[in-house]
Amino acid sequence: MQEVTSSKRRTFGLYGTVSAALITVGATAAVLVGVSPASAATLATSPDTQIMVFMIPLTLLVLAMLFEAARFALRGALPARAPKRKRVRRYWSPGHNEG
Repeated sequence: MQEVTSSKRRTFGLYGTVSAALITVGATAAVLVGVSPASAATLATSPDTQIMVFMIPLTLLVLAMLFEAARFALRGALPARAPKRKRVRRYWSPGHNEG
């Protein structure tokens, strides 16, 4: 049986509020620690920082994909096995009709 999703529009109010709160906390922490544009620029030239800036979002993306795949599999919505395909002749040979 096919499951139909709700046509009700989802609101992103909660996501927006949480995102704004995280940005505010991060900006406040940066100001309290004393991160200035000059110190951030010298930190950004470090190869370790550049690798970290690349690898952290990539790791989070892979983890999110694994989580979604596991959630989908555990929900039990995997399709049944596909039927075995008929063998298709790739090349014409003399004496054999098509069909």
